Amino acid sequence: MRRDTFLKSLAAMAACAALPLPASAAASMKMMIPANPGGGWDTTGRALGKALQEAGFASTVVYENKGGAGGALGLTQFVNSSKGDPNALMIMGAVMIGGLISARQPAQLQQATPLARLLTEDQVFVLPADSPLKSMQDVIAQLKKNPGSVKWGGGSRGSTEHIAAAMIAQEVGVDPARINYVAFRGGGEAVSAILGNNVTVGGSAYTEFGEYLKAGKMRAIAVTSAQRLKEVDAPTLKEQGINVVISNWRGLYGAPGITPEQRKTLIDGIVKAMKTNAWQQAVEQNKWTPAPITGDEFAKFVESEFTRLQAIMTKSGMIGS
Repeated sequence: MRRDTFLKSLAAMAACAALPLPASAAASMKMMIPANPGGGWDTTGRALGKALQEAGFASTVVYENKGGAGGALGLTQFVNSSKGDPNALMIMGAVMIGGLISARQPAQLQQATPLARLLTEDQVFVLPADSPLKSMQDVIAQLKKNPGSVKWGGGSRGSTEHIAAAMIAQEVGVDPARINYVAFRGGGEAVSAILGNNVTVGGSAYTEFGEYLKAGKMRAIAVTSAQRLKEVDAPTLKEQGINVVISNWRGLYGAPGITPEQRKTLIDGIVKAMKTNAWQQAVEQNKWTPAPITGDEFAKFVESEFTRLQAIMTKSGMIGS
């Protein structure tokens, strides 16, 4: 090869190396899961990470669990450490909204970038299998007699199950401010407390209780859905004369300060991931209800959720008006 041709080839190779990767190139993604391992956010985040890889959008996904304060600790770390990073994602949902309202910090989430709602799921209330109580009516009878004697175990303050417990108390004539709610940093801790009889009744999604219900280690006594769930042998709260219907949802945020183009690229990748076999299998296995909305529509939904949940939490005495 002639010397000038060789030099031109080197120059061309250097120029190609300096070019940015195309938007479609698989990237190494970082997934903030603002809860301890073993819960619904953890399950959702890892399932989505697998789907992003199957979709060819992510080459690898690195997960970080940071539990506490209804996701607020993980949110703070995510906002502070990932500014402008187009490969950073954070799982969140109704639990985080409730926690931020409870802590009177609703503006904290506004720094991050809303991307998509992924799914919804209804809540299940359970008793330890060997509990002397056998039904939700038994729980309510004890609640009316001595509100503090009923320990409600679940996610952080402001979580869907916390709101549901307060709504139940209000519906049956008990001051919601008197309920004894025990908050846990993750689903794994809540499950251990229920199995160990350290709480009277536990609340969470079927995802976290399913294997224990099947094994006979827990007894389902109510679901928060409008209709019965086919996978849970328990009546709705409404069937039991308690006018409470509430569901959880989970979504995904991107880092603060990413460009509109980077946001669109992330949303396109998420939409692609939700069409993979990996995601569909996770949806079926965990009994999730797909509920995808993206971009500005999702941002408006989150705003409406702040308003809706704040009204519920105020009415039920969880926060001051």
